[in-house]
Amino acid sequence: MNKRLFSVLLVLMMAVIGVFGSQAQETVDITIRCKANVQGGEGWRCDNFSEIESQVEEELGIDLNLTLIQDDIGWEDYKTEFLLSTEAGDAPDIILSGHEDIGSWAPAGYIIPLDDKLGDYPEFDDVVSTLWESQKWDGQIWGVPQDAEARPIFYSKLLLSDLGWSDEEIESLPDRVASGDFTFDDMVATAQQAIEEGIIEEGFGYWHRGSNGFDWLMPYYAMGGEILGEDGKLVWDSEALLRVYEAVASWVETGITRSDMLGLSSSEVVYPAVSSAEEVLFFQGGSWNWANMAKNYVADRGGNDYLLENIGLILYPAMSAGTPVTVTHPLSYMISSDSENPDVAMALIAAVTTPEANNRHAIDSFHLGILNSQVESEAYQNDPVLSSAHYMLDYTRVAPNHPDWSAWTNAYWLGIQAAETGASTPQEALDQATAQLQNEVGDNITYK
Repeated sequence: MNKRLFSVLLVLMMAVIGVFGSQAQETVDITIRCKANVQGGEGWRCDNFSEIESQVEEELGIDLNLTLIQDDIGWEDYKTEFLLSTEAGDAPDIILSGHEDIGSWAPAGYIIPLDDKLGDYPEFDDVVSTLWESQKWDGQIWGVPQDAEARPIFYSKLLLSDLGWSDEEIESLPDRVASGDFTFDDMVATAQQAIEEGIIEEGFGYWHRGSNGFDWLMPYYAMGGEILGEDGKLVWDSEALLRVYEAVASWVETGITRSDMLGLSSSEVVYPAVSSAEEVLFFQGGSWNWANMAKNYVADRGGNDYLLENIGLILYPAMSAGTPVTVTHPLSYMISSDSENPDVAMALIAAVTTPEANNRHAIDSFHLGILNSQVESEAYQNDPVLSSAHYMLDYTRVAPNHPDWSAWTNAYWLGIQAAETGASTPQEALDQATAQLQNEVGDNITYK
């Protein structure tokens, strides 16, 4: 056989082997479920996996069959459906949820610890180190941060200008809040002045979240409250709580907050009024609200450019016993204990934990970056809102991952509702909230 014929036959044999080899590749089914407001730019939480599917297939030598489930239902329903699917043995391989769920899902056996897998992927070395604390329970890591955010106060530059503030006073407000020179009392006084001078209507000086959520931790932290003790038990700080309930009651009593603020429709009332910069002076919201308002409420006015010109962001100002704060609620990718391919699931999570992938999400939805190199990237730095708000992570706090967290926050919220609506005095609100917590968890809480 001559050499040329031999070479041709060799190539043909290798081609045949390649064809059969590719046909013999293992097909791996992976289901990923994400909670996302697609209209608010959050679709990349799941869509990023489509972008890196072929990359992971090549790296692992497998065929992937990805099923992406993107939900925009309420958090309670979303989490309930995950628990039901887990009980049925049909949970998604990867579930995106709030880091606080680690505190209940890990001890229940719904998700798996990831410590022994993290070291296989250098991508995870790039995660902002402080964010890993939010992924821990019982000394182990159970999730990978997907995003971070701040929960700032939006302020209307337009209305402050109408109130007589100079451009320098308006633009320096974030720095003055961060240094403690402009406190929550100063903010309340400014809102009252704006009402008295007819710049805004009564009740439009300070708006806040209208439902239970992590935003309410900020006044508690700003009052010097503690949530998790060194012994690992949750803390119920009655002194800080009473101060919060007194403050909440005073917002309505002094006229800076609407009496019907709780339960007010965000989409129909809050976002249109805040994004216009013409009605509400101070609004406590989430950083992601910026992207939502730019795309869905002031797009006809210039969108992001309009907001940049007329609205600014500040930390939650210092209150009587604390310092300026914000709260970060990292969402996390977790791997279900039902997954038959946890190593493949981990490879997928690593592949979307990159500056390129996370920038797509951060910039589209105005969530803060989770990676050191991402924060330093040109795309991130060129975004004037993200780059100017990133310092807030230096002031951030997080909720604990603890099995009794739900009981704690529900009791706290009961007091908020009672105090703000005037159904109870602040002291009565505290007594009611404390009684509810004691009924649910007894002495598992440290009462101060």
